Parts: sequence; structure tokens; C-alpha cells
Amino acid sequence: MKRKVTEIILRFLLWSCTLLTIAILFLILGYVFFQGLPHINLRFLTTSYAPGLGLEGVWSMIIGTLALMGLTLLVSVPAGIFAAIYLSEYAKPSRFLSLLRFSIECLAGIPSILYGLFGFTFFVVFLKLQFSLLSGALTLAIMILPLLIRTTEETLQSVPDSFREGSLALGANRLVTLFRIVLPSAIPGILTAVILSMGRIIGETAAVYYTAGTVPQVPLSTAESTRTLAVHLYFLAKEGLDQGQAFAAAAILILLIAALNLAAQGTANYFNRRLTGK
Repeated sequence: MKRKVTEIILRFLLWSCTLLTIAILFLILGYVFFQGLPHINLRFLTTSYAPGLGLEGVWSMIIGTLALMGLTLLVSVPAGIFAAIYLSEYAKPSRFLSLLRFSIECLAGIPSILYGLFGFTFFVVFLKLQFSLLSGALTLAIMILPLLIRTTEETLQSVPDSFREGSLALGANRLVTLFRIVLPSAIPGILTAVILSMGRIIGETAAVYYTAGTVPQVPLSTAESTRTLAVHLYFLAKEGLDQGQAFAAAAILILLIAALNLAAQGTANYFNRRLTGK
């Protein structure tokens, strides 16, 4: 009897915490959309930001955000996957390997402002890349690498050893087994790491502010500065000139993240269905 009462209480607490979390989430989203959606129109979405000319749109910020995200993923995803492959498939257990994994864990917990200061000192000043799309992408690539490496490594380790053993028993070498058996099985998990990385890239402010700059323009090359939606939102909220536009930018940012996550999740589900045959 006592055990049953304890179970009921614990189940009630679990449900209460779950519903409270969902309620807070919908409260925040509802407030942002309620304040921001009335200010979103075609002109707001298709014009660039130039207050002196009467233009207050976010087109250049949307393009700048997507360009920064694409360039960052182009740099970080291959490096993160290959680093995870080495750690999971080739590195032998040693003190150095343990130290390396510990270092990656520590890098994942460093505040983004420190990455921004590093990127400003190294890429902007030392390498003289200036405030540019390339400086921002390289800084963000370093910032999300720990997440990509650890998530991908765990995904590779979750692939059953029987897959590897079966492939090797049929005469395939280690490299063929890796690229034809292990990696295809790990694609859903790798895409999950990419999804998490995309959310962090799009929502990042401090590191982008110090490296990519704040110029509200569509970047025509990697050497040009740009302003992302998150940085634009920060400026609108800080200046306090138009809170409606700030909420509109926040609503667009949320919708953009949701759309990209749904697209990536759909891709992951597609590969998962192909692997499982369902």
C-alpha cells in the first residue's frame, strides 16, 4: 500500500513538472508571437534594414543568418565527424585519449563570449580577416565542434559491433566497413548533432557580435560583414526604439529555427526508414 502511494505521488510530480515545463514554453512562445506577428508583413520580410530611408525589414538579416549557418556547418561538420571517427574507431585507450575527451567536454562548457573574444583576437585582429562572415563562421565552427564530436562519437559507439564483425568477416577492410556500414547506420544520430548545432548557431549573439560584425547587409562574399537575426534582435531590444519590431524579429527567428529543425528531422527520419526498411 505504501509503495503504491509513493508511486502515485512520484507519477503526479513527474506529470506536474512536465506540464509546467510545457506551459512555460507555450507561454513564452505565445507572448512572442502575440507581440510580433502583427508587425510581420511582406515589406518587413523582403526589405533590408535602413531606418534613415524608412526601411525596417529583416531580409538582409535572414540571408546573413543562413549564410553564416551554412558556412559554419561546411567547416565544422566534416572536421567534427572525422575527429569523432578517430576517437571512436581508431584511437587506442590511453591517458592522452582520456585527456583529449576531458578537454572536449570542457570546451563544450565554455561561455560563448569567450569564443567571441578569441575569434576577435585571432581571426579579426591577428589574421586580419576583419569583421566578416568568414571570421564569424570560423569562430562558431570552433564553438560547436565539441558538441558535434561528442554526439557523433556516442552515435558511432552505439552501432553494434556485430555490424563491424560481419562486414570484416565477409572480406571488407576496415575503411570500407566504416564508410559502407558504420557511418550509414549512424546518420540519424549525426543529423541530430547537426540539428542541435544549427540551433546554437542561429541563436548565438556574443560570438557573432565580435567576429561577423553588425552591418545590416546581404554578404556578397565571405570577406564582408553581416548582421544575424539574433544580433539584430539584440540591437532592437537594447535601443528600445521599436519593441514591436524586436518581437517580430524574435518570431521570425523562432520560425526559422523550427523550419530548419523540421527539415533536418525529416531527413533523419528518411535515412532511418531506409536503414530499418520500415
